[in-house]
Amino acid sequence: MKTTEVNIRDPFVLVYNHKYYLYGTRSATCWGKADGFDCYVSEDMDNWQGPIEIFHRPEGFFADQNYWAPECYSYQGSFYLVTTLGAEDRKKGVYILKADQPTGPFVPYSEQITPKEWASIDGTLYFEGEVPYLIFSHSFEDQPDGDMCVVELSKDLKEPMGEPKLLFSANEAEWAHSVPFAKKEFGMDGDVYFTDGPCVFKLSDGTLTMTWSSWGTKGYAIGQAISKTGNVFGPWEQIATPFWPENGGHGMIFTDLNGQQQFTLHYPNDKYQEHPCFYRVREVAGKLTIDRSN
Repeated sequence: MKTTEVNIRDPFVLVYNHKYYLYGTRSATCWGKADGFDCYVSEDMDNWQGPIEIFHRPEGFFADQNYWAPECYSYQGSFYLVTTLGAEDRKKGVYILKADQPTGPFVPYSEQITPKEWASIDGTLYFEGEVPYLIFSHSFEDQPDGDMCVVELSKDLKEPMGEPKLLFSANEAEWAHSVPFAKKEFGMDGDVYFTDGPCVFKLSDGTLTMTWSSWGTKGYAIGQAISKTGNVFGPWEQIATPFWPENGGHGMIFTDLNGQQQFTLHYPNDKYQEHPCFYRVREVAGKLTIDRSN
């Protein structure tokens, strides 16, 4: 199938063994009951084989909703799927599944690695040296500022090492705005901000940048932050203008088979119409810029 026929949100690409492995949230079950994740495989980022179901909810498994934002990593000889899961009787959180192949089958691996008392989503891994970190969103249900947090993980990725630390809040970014439907959809009064979809990427000059999503003046959008220290703890300085300004989001950066930096996000942000888009990105003056001409 063609890229425009792949109906997913939150795309994530693993480049492995001369192929592209594409993961994402099933659009059809994003906002209701859900039971699995899929993978699509390509050699050219245009023609895809799939969907290949890589995880299906086992009998008695607790999670039956919020099957969101799967990210697959090749690490220490295995493949790890970092993902959000939820259920009616608990707050949604970040978990890790494990497999021997990028196409699965994946099986539950970790317990919840974000705090059980928090509503947390959209975990992504970042390694500083040999130290793995989980960066994730502390969701607005708990606090309306929309926090991005980080916690160190054990070397086997199975559990957190200590307590999460706050990196920044969405209301620190000039481009980010409170969601206009907070009262109608969530029953929340006042200004409500959110963060989601973090992706951390080190530029060739050593600059550490993070793309992340929130609500902008034209709907779902993506911004960029720069670590002033070059490490994951920041402090993080927000770029004033959005990286992607309207009706699309939850992006990530990867290096393609030709050594070029690519950015993928889902667009449009309309229910059941989302699909991955791919754009070249360039490094200009210590930050990333997206080339929307290709």
